[in-house]
Amino acid sequence: MIKYFEFESELENIEKILKQLSNNQELNFDKIKKLGDERDKLYKKIYSNLDAWQKVQVSRHSERPHTIDYINNIFSDIIFLHGDKKYADDSAIIGGLAKIDGNSIFFVGTEKGNTMEKRIKHNFGMAKPEGYRKVQRLLKLAEKFKLPLISFVDTAGAFPGKDAEERGQSESIASSILHFLKTKIPTISIIIGEGGSGGAIGIATSDRVLMLEHSIYSVISPEGCASILWRNTGFSQEAAKTLKLTSDDCKNFKIIDHIVPEPYGGAHRHPIKQAEILKEKIIKLIKELNQISIKNLVQIRKDKYLNITSDI
Repeated sequence: MIKYFEFESELENIEKILKQLSNNQELNFDKIKKLGDERDKLYKKIYSNLDAWQKVQVSRHSERPHTIDYINNIFSDIIFLHGDKKYADDSAIIGGLAKIDGNSIFFVGTEKGNTMEKRIKHNFGMAKPEGYRKVQRLLKLAEKFKLPLISFVDTAGAFPGKDAEERGQSESIASSILHFLKTKIPTISIIIGEGGSGGAIGIATSDRVLMLEHSIYSVISPEGCASILWRNTGFSQEAAKTLKLTSDDCKNFKIIDHIVPEPYGGAHRHPIKQAEILKEKIIKLIKELNQISIKNLVQIRKDKYLNITSDI
């Protein structure tokens, strides 16, 4: 059963009544239709006017589709590749080969996991140095075979543990960004949930950066920002507003290129439909990027990121 947020209390009440009436649909047909229309209008009203903190909540919904869900619903002929060939295989980042619209591509993405067992296995989507070096390895493979690379971003940030720092966490993220900037293939990144700090940008420095409508992209989490600026996480809602982390904010600042609409109610209520919308967008962008010469593509990409701060 889908978890409801506090701002969805009216929707929850309508859904409960509809569930009760559904036991005798013939007798309650008119009531069900009326309430169904009312529910749909309410979904549209609520999800057309979410504030920053509400979008933070939606981006973190436990039922929101994760990287593995989009991979399974968008691609075919999927082959997962493992390890960085230097230290270990980081399960926080998954990657490999697949096909979309009959064309081969490489993919990478941060995976949070959707059960407690899987969340622990994937380290809640917080990658270590070996994860970013896995990304670099796959970028090199994609470049070797001249195939586009699609990355999915959903992480609160890179893993901040002592062992990760000892193995060169910051260097691995910086190297990953550099590899994305220099790679001679088309690249597309999609923020599907949380895009947190360097952990996100390490796999999101692409030719085209997309955000799902209710995802977030920020230098720090609202809670982290509140604890630093106000010394109190109770100011997280204020921090969310101040950080300008919504898709609309990021588009206005030219940090991203496209906003991918979500069905009313959010991607967590319509995972298959959301995957179809995203698949169509990816296919369109691959065709668009393939029309640009690699030399120009790399130069445009470098200019885009080297000049991004001057546009903010």
